[in-house]
Amino acid sequence: MATILTAGSLAACSGGGESDADFIDKPDFKSTTGIFDLDALEALGRVSAVSVSPDTRKVLFGISYESLEQNRSNNDLYVMNPDGSDLERITRTPKSEGNFVWINQGKQIAFTYADADGKSQLWVMNADGSGRKQVTTLEKGIEGFLFSPDEKKIVLISPIKFAREAKDLYPDLPKATGRVIDDMMYKHWDEWVTEIPHPFICDFDGSSVSNVEDIMSDEPMYEAPMRPFGGSESFAWAPDSQSLIYVSRKKTGRDYAVSTNSDLYLYNIADKSTRNLTEGMMGYDTAPAYSPDGKYVAWLSMERDGYEADKNRIFLLDTTSGEKTDLTTEWDYTADAIAWNPDGKSLYFLAAKDGNIPVFSIDIATKEVKVVADGECDYAGLAPLDAESIVTLRHSMLAPNEVCIAKAGEVKQISNVNTELLASLKMPRVERNMVTTTDGKQMLVWAVYPQDFDSTKTYPSLLYCQGGPQSAVSQFWSYRWNLALMASHGYIVIAPNRRGLPGFGTEWNAQISGDYPGQNMRDYLAAVDYMKQRPFIDATRIGCTGASYGGFSTYWLAGNHDKRFAAFLAHAGIFNIEAQYLETEEMWFANWDMGGGADKAPADVTTAPDYGAYWKKDNATAQRTFAMSPHRFIDKWDTPIMISHGEFDYRILSSQGEMAFNAAKLRGIPAEMVIFPDENHWILKPQNAVMWQRLFFRWFDKWLKPDQPTADTDASK
Repeated sequence: MATILTAGSLAACSGGGESDADFIDKPDFKSTTGIFDLDALEALGRVSAVSVSPDTRKVLFGISYESLEQNRSNNDLYVMNPDGSDLERITRTPKSEGNFVWINQGKQIAFTYADADGKSQLWVMNADGSGRKQVTTLEKGIEGFLFSPDEKKIVLISPIKFAREAKDLYPDLPKATGRVIDDMMYKHWDEWVTEIPHPFICDFDGSSVSNVEDIMSDEPMYEAPMRPFGGSESFAWAPDSQSLIYVSRKKTGRDYAVSTNSDLYLYNIADKSTRNLTEGMMGYDTAPAYSPDGKYVAWLSMERDGYEADKNRIFLLDTTSGEKTDLTTEWDYTADAIAWNPDGKSLYFLAAKDGNIPVFSIDIATKEVKVVADGECDYAGLAPLDAESIVTLRHSMLAPNEVCIAKAGEVKQISNVNTELLASLKMPRVERNMVTTTDGKQMLVWAVYPQDFDSTKTYPSLLYCQGGPQSAVSQFWSYRWNLALMASHGYIVIAPNRRGLPGFGTEWNAQISGDYPGQNMRDYLAAVDYMKQRPFIDATRIGCTGASYGGFSTYWLAGNHDKRFAAFLAHAGIFNIEAQYLETEEMWFANWDMGGGADKAPADVTTAPDYGAYWKKDNATAQRTFAMSPHRFIDKWDTPIMISHGEFDYRILSSQGEMAFNAAKLRGIPAEMVIFPDENHWILKPQNAVMWQRLFFRWFDKWLKPDQPTADTDASK
């Protein structure tokens, strides 16, 4: 029987001194509508990574809830048995525990938590949540950590200073704020690059750390792990704890901006030497993992420099002979995340395939790939339990993550964080459709229907355009682009797996490179034309929306839709490709995608850093791409459009949205724009997220539901 500790019994875990108002607990939510609306979305518990105890008797995971009032979320930790029984909440704290793992033979848990100054530090506590103790006091805090197998050492990820400040140049001008820039990659994702992460190795005696040493101190210009998303998965300790593999792209400035060539480096603890294990492998090399016996290192490897969406192959390094083997030569899909089976004979991995993301295993001797867990769903996270079973997270378009265990082809859900809430609601329905494209291919198109769908009625619909541009339209669950939420609001959602998306072979995935305004746009229109033939779709009330590359798609379709759409909404989209080429920070995107990297890129892209530029008149692919930029079709815009953007978005600057808005207004087209000055490529803060969702539905309801009151359902609240 499951038990959950109450707030009172967890008082000792809080650290003391906080009032109940400081905590974010599961909301006491009861739906007043009986449908999956925005209030229901915000009430859901968000299940994060799983970790299995060394004795395999406990599963550790996190659940976060959001507070609209506090405008933040908070993550607390829970443990349960592998069959889902004896669920216990072991933390109730005003700030989130992160990066949690078992240590000390499962007697303790290590995690990151903010100290009194707000800096994230390493902490440990007993397995029941008691005895919390801060372990590190690094001035700049830590971003992650990884214990050595013998737990006598830890690698800590902590930032070091990178850029010069005004006071470094002119100490007599302490209030000067100017930034002096002399190379590229001065901004990345959502921040100015003033610091970069470095790996620090330290000794650990069970309660405190000592001898903290930057193992890249002689390379202060290189980062490890790679920002913005690299973490502890970029490191792997050898089973004997005497060496550490880390991932780094040892380039700076312009070369860093144009190249994806990262490598695996082996650092020897005894002599402090470093060796490149993947010299000559030109693409991304990431996610190293030692086999349990230390005989092999597995990792994910892309082949080509400058192509960040290349096929992710699973490579194996024999640590004795140095021989490297591609295990996936006969596998036509891209792997994402790997974990060793405890028996050392196979690897678990995730991969998009046919519209889902199953769990697979691959035999390292025979290269045979087997399905471990599948279904109309996506899996995320891999925590092997034993040689026959694995703990993972599962979600779909209709339900967020829950913890599951897969064994012998059977999958059992062992957590029920949101089961009761979702069971109380009428949910939409998801349908697969195979649509013939203009070039005779078969394309999977998801259709998401409203709850209580009635085929004798007519409905407005929304074309969902995916970002990436090479990110799967699988059974994904999103708190920003939630297709079930759109359907619950009365829209039939059309979500095509157009050209350029993974899960349908490398040829399908790669086709989009150098063909931004080409076949993938025709795929979108083919999907709409197929769906609008159905009598329940009102062909006069179809909207189009998407973010990032989906925003680009929305802008492009606004000038090339032949009256198919009645309203558009673009978030963080590219409007002017020429401007984007020189505004973005990760130039490998711009070169490969716009300049046709598959045919034009040299093996080492740093030798031709502008091969995809619009001034390359001899690059026919680039010339075609830039000639077909959405801004060149503004004279054909004739449909209302809403635009949203975050000002901290340094991938696609908010100026792109401002250009599109100004162009629409000059053309006399109904247009609205919302700019979030404190958001990046994604709208993340709870109140901003709710505001964005309310504006989203208000806009589409205005133009696609003209006979109904404007769905400012929540805008007046």
